[in-house]
Amino acid sequence: MVVILFSLFFLCEKFEKSLQQIEPLLEEMVMGQGPLLLVFMLGLGLTPPTLAQDDSRYKHFLTQHYDAKPKGRNDRYCESMMERRGLTTPCKDTNTFIHGNKGSIKAICGNKNGNPYGEALRLSKSPFQITTCRHVGGSPRPPCRYRATPGFRHIAVACENGLPVHFDESFFRP
Repeated sequence: MVVILFSLFFLCEKFEKSLQQIEPLLEEMVMGQGPLLLVFMLGLGLTPPTLAQDDSRYKHFLTQHYDAKPKGRNDRYCESMMERRGLTTPCKDTNTFIHGNKGSIKAICGNKNGNPYGEALRLSKSPFQITTCRHVGGSPRPPCRYRATPGFRHIAVACENGLPVHFDESFFRP
């Protein structure tokens, strides 16, 4: 019994000395890398919202202007799409839907399918199939009536961080 107690006392004393030797090392590691850890954490905290914001503007662009495979491109199509996409409270005057694939639209923001146009826009090198919906009727309140104009033309977009974020409705080249 005495031997066991003596052994436990000896082990506890040895453990305490080991902790005393390791403690300065642990403290140095935490203090030495503390600023680095702080910068890293701040970086993580600041970066995602910026990326999320860019992504949300691109998603908003897609919601307002992208429809890969339209089912008909007539007035009924416009009325249905404008309501489905939340563009009828109040009735949006004009909106264009771009048909095709997202990759080709994104490529306008680079040199692959786009050229600089004006101050801050990019003009597509290739034409796109589009449907332009124009509000017809007096009241800006629902129910909204739209006239569809299908077409095939070059489009102009504004880009941020390589993604389209705005469709320029004023650009029209027959």
